[in-house]
Amino acid sequence: MEAEIEQLVSMGFPTDLAAQALAAAGGNLLQATDWLLNQNNHHPPPIAQTPTPPSSNSSPPVVQPKINRFFHFHPKKDQTQQEYEEIEGDEQSHSLVHPRKRKKLAENQENIQKPSPEPPPPPLAERMRPRVLDEVVGQDHLLARDGLLRSAIGVGRLPSVILWGPTWDGKTSIAKAIVSSCGGSSSYRFVSLSAVTCGVKDVREAVEEARKSKLKTSKSTVLFLDEVHRFNKAQQDSFLPVIEDGSIVFIGATTENPSFHLITPLLSRCRVLTLNPLEPHHITMLVKRAVSYEDRGLAASLKRLVKFEVNDDAIEFLSLHCDGDARVALNALEVAATTASARAKERNTDEDSWVSVVVSVDEVKEALQCKHLAYDRAGEEHYNLISALHKSMRGSDADAAIYWLARMVEGGEEPLYIARRLVRFASEDVGLADPQALTQAVSCYQACHFIGMPECNVILAQCVAYLALAPKSVAVYRAMGSAQKVVKESIGQNEGVPLHLRNAPTKLMKDLGYGKGYIYPPDNPDSSSQTYLPPSLQGYKFLHWP
Repeated sequence: MEAEIEQLVSMGFPTDLAAQALAAAGGNLLQATDWLLNQNNHHPPPIAQTPTPPSSNSSPPVVQPKINRFFHFHPKKDQTQQEYEEIEGDEQSHSLVHPRKRKKLAENQENIQKPSPEPPPPPLAERMRPRVLDEVVGQDHLLARDGLLRSAIGVGRLPSVILWGPTWDGKTSIAKAIVSSCGGSSSYRFVSLSAVTCGVKDVREAVEEARKSKLKTSKSTVLFLDEVHRFNKAQQDSFLPVIEDGSIVFIGATTENPSFHLITPLLSRCRVLTLNPLEPHHITMLVKRAVSYEDRGLAASLKRLVKFEVNDDAIEFLSLHCDGDARVALNALEVAATTASARAKERNTDEDSWVSVVVSVDEVKEALQCKHLAYDRAGEEHYNLISALHKSMRGSDADAAIYWLARMVEGGEEPLYIARRLVRFASEDVGLADPQALTQAVSCYQACHFIGMPECNVILAQCVAYLALAPKSVAVYRAMGSAQKVVKESIGQNEGVPLHLRNAPTKLMKDLGYGKGYIYPPDNPDSSSQTYLPPSLQGYKFLHWP
């Protein structure tokens, strides 16, 4: 009895209460513990009974779950008793949950039972991607019936190519359409990667999978790499052996000039295809196609009964203000159609009836906000525009020069960059014909530095107009080029400075003949006999000026 009392005391019960519980339970430790627990819950103590030997037909004693949890004791139960206790336990556990948590559990259960909403469709520009080459517009020079790509598809022999063009001309769509146009049972599989998110490891995995696929299915793999110019020289080198041995057909897409951003060995293994910007009538064709297609056009953007119409003025406005970017035009069209549909829904409360929505030019202007300008301060268009500005000033066309200047300013070009180019132009193309041009250009640079944009735009325009209207002379520019050529090609052997032209600040240098025989022109106006070029270049003329 003392051992049982010590065990109960070690559980935290008082000694006298432990002795009373054991006496009431007839020395049974489990029943005594249950008695103590019931005492704490204000239940009457159990009646002590003389334990009787278990019979073969008697069921095992029912042990309360409270005791089981206390001693981690799990007696064997029959199926009926187990099911009863499980139900009882669930009810007890549910009753012990805090009301706030119980409410949250009920809400979660309702959310689980509700069907998940259907995900929204992809953007209109993504849904309207060309699926076959016949749907591609604006690239007739490549996709004509007797063109390179059509002929290659016809014989089932695709070459490795580099697609070079602006960001909106559909390079990815053309690559996918090439593969899908190879026939129903195409002998090519398409794998798309982006140089923005992948590296050489991903390329190696794609090449290894391509080799396995070729062995199993005899299908070649077209590996499309978007933004290929973002790969460095070492990464581009990884394509060379797999293109050469035919493991893959490589199609690269770039917005940058391949001559500057792609290595020569890669260019020698691929054919560079230049894609043209889309004209306004191409954009018009794409917009009308998006309106007419029911499965993936405007009608698929909204999950309700809507019939769309787009005014001709709205289509014309889109085609003229998206700067040849089909993605901009389609995204703006989708936003305008959504806005018009929402306004039409407010007027029509019957959700089961068809709603006719007319997209006007006002919704298109609201969606487009401002004209989209294609300009990249570090890309191909940057150099194209500055070249157009320079050539327009050289040709003395002030109107064209100011237009190209406006294109650069509205595109977000740094004004000091433009001003630096004007300083160069003042010496290169105006030169001695109007020496004041250099002063004007330097003043323009300083003024732009002082006040910045947008106020300095008129300062740039004034300098551009002055330089365009000024007389031109490239005599200094050509003279400097001729002199540099003579120095580089060692014409005259790059002789030392003649002794009479050298400075002689010390006695030793004077004794060596430095400065000997020099004629000082201010004191001797008639000093034409004195020469200044090295002996081997005597009579050589660099500057040709009247």
